[in-house]
Amino acid sequence: MKRSEINRIIRENIGFLRERGFCMPPFAFWSPEDWKSKGHEYDEIRDNALGWDLTDYGSGDFSKTGLFLFTIRNGNQQRPEEYKKPYAEKIMIVDDGQVTPYHYHWYKMEDIINRGGGTLCVKMYNADENTDLLDEKSPVVIHTDGRVYEAPAGTVLRLEPGESVTLYQKQYHSFWAEGGKTLVGEVSQCNDDNADNRFLDNVGRFPEIEEDEPAEYLLCNEYGEAE
Repeated sequence: MKRSEINRIIRENIGFLRERGFCMPPFAFWSPEDWKSKGHEYDEIRDNALGWDLTDYGSGDFSKTGLFLFTIRNGNQQRPEEYKKPYAEKIMIVDDGQVTPYHYHWYKMEDIINRGGGTLCVKMYNADENTDLLDEKSPVVIHTDGRVYEAPAGTVLRLEPGESVTLYQKQYHSFWAEGGKTLVGEVSQCNDDNADNRFLDNVGRFPEIEEDEPAEYLLCNEYGEAE
């Protein structure tokens, strides 16, 4: 992805967050220059990958295959004694028809919540115990807003604003929005995008960036070490 595209997407989605009345923490708006003055007192942000995050999953077409995220709070799967939070929170924006590819998590259980906009569609499968691919036969157990039930493999949940689904470990899921740009919340156990994502296909989690203009905001994997 070009840096100019990343800058534009962040600007546009800051506007969408404001339209939806979602208030962001102060560090969301720090510039790269601001970050140069932030010492070790902000290592929780750096070490736990808080902040802006977006990906095209290596597709080269963010509008069709991609996701925009901001991690608001997070613990650390690898350093639980240092960072004791056992939970994480993200806000995500899913464009109309924009797909996040099939994946599951080994460690993290998560609630995905439609916070407003269009309909959030979530397609679910179990992982096959032998192949670790989609199990297209066994029913999935669905936990949604206090209701627990079984549904056929490949069921598509259609979550309207305010509705949510709990995704358990090793439950494959893919999601997209219909009917307009959609604000999506995530409440989960600690998040680790470097070690806890199992994608069905060989995709990239973080974008390769062509630096065609200066960054307006740093992404969560770009902070570097505090001086």
